[in-house]
Amino acid sequence: MKIIGRFAGVCAAATFLGAACAPAQAQPYPNRSIKLVVGFAPGGGSDAVARLLATGLGEKLGQSIVVENRPGANTIIATQHVKGQPADGYTLLYTSASFVINPSLQEVNYDFDKDFASVALVDSIPLLLVTNNKVPAKSVKELVAYAKRQPEKLSYASFGVGSAAHLASEQLLALTGMDMVHVPYKGSAPGLVDVMGGQVTMMMPGIGSAVNLVKDGKLTALAVSSSKRASVMPDVPTIAESGVPGFELVTWETVQAPAGTPPAIVAQLNTAIREVLATPSMVERMIQLGVEPESTKSPDDVAKFIRSEADKFQGIIRDRRIEAQ
Repeated sequence: MKIIGRFAGVCAAATFLGAACAPAQAQPYPNRSIKLVVGFAPGGGSDAVARLLATGLGEKLGQSIVVENRPGANTIIATQHVKGQPADGYTLLYTSASFVINPSLQEVNYDFDKDFASVALVDSIPLLLVTNNKVPAKSVKELVAYAKRQPEKLSYASFGVGSAAHLASEQLLALTGMDMVHVPYKGSAPGLVDVMGGQVTMMMPGIGSAVNLVKDGKLTALAVSSSKRASVMPDVPTIAESGVPGFELVTWETVQAPAGTPPAIVAQLNTAIREVLATPSMVERMIQLGVEPESTKSPDDVAKFIRSEADKFQGIIRDRRIEAQ
């Protein structure tokens, strides 16, 4: 009875002082800064979108979002780093379609289905089919006819083996019967330089990296790879409506968390990111960068989407016998 009495006295005193006798409750998430690990070098289009998202998300959550660039190995370095971090919502991965393409091309020590929890789809990025100005084709149909008159004499550039530009080009060749030589580059910029110079016939880079070159008259734009026209170039038709029915292949960017991250935290992040992506200022800025904001998918929707995309990319890699170099 003495012990109980003393405990009651302590509690009474604590209540008077404003303290709680109940066990301490966990602080609500987030209570400190969050790290967003970006698998791209600073200064590029993907890095720009990631930093826009980080700013908006930080304001939404009331905590700073620290962007940490870990480029290299086609985003594998960043992916493997985040895989090994605590599943507490304080380290997130910002990555692209390479997240699901890499395992089909080489040995990686991550499984995107098992090692990560999908948080949000950030954007989709249409690819822009461009040719050098010496090519006598102003449409996809004319390009196909031009290529078929000289098989294996034309070429296409990509920003690396297994990149979205590579896979989209191979899919286009498969569906149209064109026969071109693949010339991979270390990035879009050097590839576009050679297309402009006439050393390479065509390329399908992310639209943001080529839109100004087209507007300046340095490249000819024939079509976009998405199922609908791109907001930044609404006058350019899709490949599907240009005579290749059903063609659709885009790259995209997503936020992932280590597997085991509490579902409540994943849901909270998903809601906050979608709200940021839906703000008019964010939509406008992203469209200027050549990306289409995606603000409608739940975590489960994102997981299903990337699995479907993985199947699509794997099919192209298998059917076209693409191997890492």
